[in-house]
Amino acid sequence: MPIESPRLWSQRQLLLVGGALVSVLFVLSLFIGQNPLPVLLAAGQSDADISATVQMIFTQIRLPRALITLVIGASLGLCGAAMQSLLRNPLATPGLVGSSSGAALFAVLVFYLGGGVMSWLLMPLAGTLGSLLAMAFVFALAGRDSSIVTLILAGVAVNSLALSLISLVLNLAPSPYAVQEIVLWTLGSVANKSLRDFLLLMPATLAGWWLLRGIGPSLNTLTLGEDTAATLGVNISRLRWRVFLAVSLAIGAAVSTAGSIAFVGLVVPHLLRPLVGYEPGRLLPLSAIGGAALLLAADIVVRLFPGHLDIKIGVITSMVGAPFFLYLIVRTRRTQL
Repeated sequence: MPIESPRLWSQRQLLLVGGALVSVLFVLSLFIGQNPLPVLLAAGQSDADISATVQMIFTQIRLPRALITLVIGASLGLCGAAMQSLLRNPLATPGLVGSSSGAALFAVLVFYLGGGVMSWLLMPLAGTLGSLLAMAFVFALAGRDSSIVTLILAGVAVNSLALSLISLVLNLAPSPYAVQEIVLWTLGSVANKSLRDFLLLMPATLAGWWLLRGIGPSLNTLTLGEDTAATLGVNISRLRWRVFLAVSLAIGAAVSTAGSIAFVGLVVPHLLRPLVGYEPGRLLPLSAIGGAALLLAADIVVRLFPGHLDIKIGVITSMVGAPFFLYLIVRTRRTQL
């Protein structure tokens, strides 16, 4: 049925369609790759070899990669919608409060200092800690009960500081190989991940998702303005802390696992917002589904590049997101004229 108006779609219909899309992309991600499973099954191997090969590909390569992509995409979409709704800024991203750059800085420090045999555990812990510290620093700079503009400026300052420190670490790296490893990691990738990486990703991610549970009505009320929302019983300061803490946990876990994956949290809420009548409360769950779908699709595209090229998923999302970001800036400028 053609879509004549976004209001023709109920929340349940949108979630069902989005869930079906994510399910299809998830299944495709289990079969599509440099060596598609149907090709392996027809490769003339014995039944025992086929069974062992398929089991290894599913359990050690495809399944962990698909699960991590789904969870990180959902986190990026959900946190992007939460930040844009809280700050009432269509250009806000999940990393605006320093969560992404803080997580990246601490993860890069693990690379630089060397975690040894414990690096698999230190990376997610360091990323989450860096994200939380960056968020706390933003609040300390902005001050108590600060305005949205002050929070954004504090976030920009902390992001700039973290990025400059990452550049310093790259400058001081002991060898070109260390620099290459750090740079490639910062591009964002979900390749070569295991179920252990997925299990380490989940605790902070689930904690962040839980903190965002039930904030829809408050975000809907906030669209009337902070003063009006406060008179209607919304605790603005508490809502900010809750959203920022949730974003720091979820984004910190995502960045420490897969590196920096840009623009998903910016693009997805913008594309889906008209479908929910511009209601922040309805946008949150739909953006989580949309983020998962977008990142799963990007990961499938990465695998289809010829010649076994190792294209990072963060590069694909940037190629899609950067033109869209420029379009948003131009459209925003036109509406202000």
